[in-house]
Amino acid sequence: MQAVIKTGGKQHRVKPGDVIRVEKLKGNSGDTVEFGEVLMVSDSEKGSKVGSPLVENARVKGKILGHEKGEKIIVFKFKRKKGYRRKRGHRQVYTTVEITDIES
Repeated sequence: MQAVIKTGGKQHRVKPGDVIRVEKLKGNSGDTVEFGEVLMVSDSEKGSKVGSPLVENARVKGKILGHEKGEKIIVFKFKRKKGYRRKRGHRQVYTTVEITDIES
């Protein structure tokens, strides 16, 4: 069984046992999290269900493994001949989630 979920403005194809890295979610390590925005559910026995836009009564459950920061991105703004320079850094925070169950 596999599903397509939407979280953090991105879509992820998941199946039970997968470990995914998503935008930061509220919660601590070991907490359970539930994704309600399920776009598609596929099962070899029952077939596929595609939502318009979401599949009704479908949920994907997972367990938070931890939070981590991504690589540093340098944002450099520059205008020539004007003496304008700005240098900023950014590190996005991600949450690692293990998918435990898919309900359709």
